[in-house]
Amino acid sequence: MNRRDFLRTAGGASVAATAATGTAAAQEGEGGGGNVQPDFGSWLDGVDGGYQDMRGSGEVTVEVGASGNGGNLAFAPAGIWIDPGTTVKFEWTGEGGGHNVIADSGPASLDSGAAVSEAGVNYEYTFEEGDAGITNYYCDPHLALGMKGAVAVGGEVPTVETGGGGGEKELEELGVPIQAHWVGSATILGIIVTIIYTFYILKYGESPNTGNTGGGE
Repeated sequence: MNRRDFLRTAGGASVAATAATGTAAAQEGEGGGGNVQPDFGSWLDGVDGGYQDMRGSGEVTVEVGASGNGGNLAFAPAGIWIDPGTTVKFEWTGEGGGHNVIADSGPASLDSGAAVSEAGVNYEYTFEEGDAGITNYYCDPHLALGMKGAVAVGGEVPTVETGGGGGEKELEELGVPIQAHWVGSATILGIIVTIIYTFYILKYGESPNTGNTGGGE
């Protein structure tokens, strides 16, 4: 076996393995920071409808009677983040029976009145500076079924990190704990396996230096 070939091949493979593991670690670190969204506490726990950051828009729409919570019993998006001065149009889908919009807590005085079932924009509210913060609201006839929503207004609201952007879930969210020392252990193991494999190939594989050229006796 040619020592120079071994060192050159093993060294190159080790560098490649280290670079690949380092890239994975960097990607893990980038995803670890996650995205920031308003902290709605437990108000929206188990509630369908999702969340959307709508800052930058002067006028936004929330569907009333969207699909969710066991029927057409959801606000969509259920949680939103907007700027002061934004007008929210609550647009009934016409599904799920009669709905309304009633404030539960927070600075904004949301109240669409009696429940109605007709499709259309049956209520709108402009959130001003005095409404800054988080306002929780609900549909009175379907509160027990989880028809709830929340509006965060302005930048001075409590926030939480949500684990990575995009639609893919992080391994942590799937119940797989990721720890930093795992990355280091994987790097060392990768280098050891690479060196052993390279040694075996150069010693017993087809090589002019070993005399094994695959050509017959």
